[in-house]
Amino acid sequence: MSAVTEAAVLDRTAPRPSGAGQLRQIMTLVRRNLTHIKRQPEMLTDVTIQPIMFVLLFAYVFGGSINVQGGDYKPWLLPGIMAQTIAFSAFIVAIGLNTDIGKGMVDRLRSLPIRRSSILISRSIAALIHSSIGVAVMSVTGLFIGWRIHEGLLKGLLSYGLLLLFGFAMIWVGILVGSAMRSVEAVNGLMFTTIFPITFLSNAFAPTETMPSWLRTIAEWNPISSLTQAMRDNWGVGGSVRADAPWSLQNPELATIIWSVAITVVIAPLALRAFNKRTTD
Repeated sequence: MSAVTEAAVLDRTAPRPSGAGQLRQIMTLVRRNLTHIKRQPEMLTDVTIQPIMFVLLFAYVFGGSINVQGGDYKPWLLPGIMAQTIAFSAFIVAIGLNTDIGKGMVDRLRSLPIRRSSILISRSIAALIHSSIGVAVMSVTGLFIGWRIHEGLLKGLLSYGLLLLFGFAMIWVGILVGSAMRSVEAVNGLMFTTIFPITFLSNAFAPTETMPSWLRTIAEWNPISSLTQAMRDNWGVGGSVRADAPWSLQNPELATIIWSVAITVVIAPLALRAFNKRTTD
């Protein structure tokens, strides 16, 4: 009997843990994923050094040539970089999951009396924690460039909640890519050629008014644009939205929720199918 077949038999016959038992499994695996960061702190460069670099480059190098109607560019910029960082939570999940599958870690876990869902849930929680570190770093950095929350604590917290909700949706994208691709190099190539253009083709770094009409339409219906605009409105750092702006920018909080739910509903089944297929071959 092959190792994979044996693991599949054990996965079906092993006693299933209770809810409390699965919670312990999840927390143990989350701790295991975070331990990698502790032992390899350079893994945090994408959510510490890179966001600060983006903030400083755009604020002080490109910011002088970008005009924001009714607002200052530097605090206006910060929500866009936060949206980009949380979108890259998909990248973190994809690489970590692909590495675990490729090195046989998932097969070793499945040889234990453990629910397969615990593997995905723990990876998702660890990715959200990883990305949240970047959001916290950028919040502190923003204080030094003039960013403040002007609309009260409740709206400020709502924006962080929307960030986490959208990050949860993007995690399913990461699970799909990490399960479908056969190597970390393939994951890197696919994610860079998709996530980067999506984040830049939005209102995250520059107003959409100067874009060609066809490109502006795409950018304004981009879910990154809705998330970014929601944070700008709730923090009181955004320029005014023009009167003929699309519904997604007129109602950015609701649009972000709809986008997050839609991405989850569409991508989650595909991600689960890809993960099950990859781990039972």
